[in-house]
Amino acid sequence: MTRVEPVAAVDDELVEAMARLVPQLSRSAPPPTGDELEAIVTSPSTTMFVARDDSGRIIGSLTLVVFRIPTGVRAWIEDVVVEEAARGSGAGAALVQAAVDLATTGGARTVDLTSRPDRGAANRLYVRAGFEPRTTNVYRRRTEVGPSGKAGPGRER
Repeated sequence: MTRVEPVAAVDDELVEAMARLVPQLSRSAPPPTGDELEAIVTSPSTTMFVARDDSGRIIGSLTLVVFRIPTGVRAWIEDVVVEEAARGSGAGAALVQAAVDLATTGGARTVDLTSRPDRGAANRLYVRAGFEPRTTNVYRRRTEVGPSGKAGPGRER
């Protein structure tokens, strides 16, 4: 049975798990360092959840971001990943439900996420979890910030 829990502290196990999981999520993003994970875990607006299998091994993760804007409290689920060998075990559904529960407790009326169309299993999971496609445009603008999240020499943030 999958157990989901919020990450309370960064340790070697989490760093190693993210080094294993992030490449299964993104071919272009490097796994986070211990310091980057620490920034996520200690941020008041983010909660990182991990899923563990029966042996206690981390097999999945997601990050929930809850924030207030003038029109209310909003929540986003980001970077959902379940180890390939554990997909179909219910870990993804358990992670998403834990995030929705915490977002609801935090006052969010809605929870948003994005998923590429080619991620068929993930999209089916989100629909089963009660998410509905939105008719909206998603825009992205690249910045000159490096992978560390810090502006390069001579650039102001």
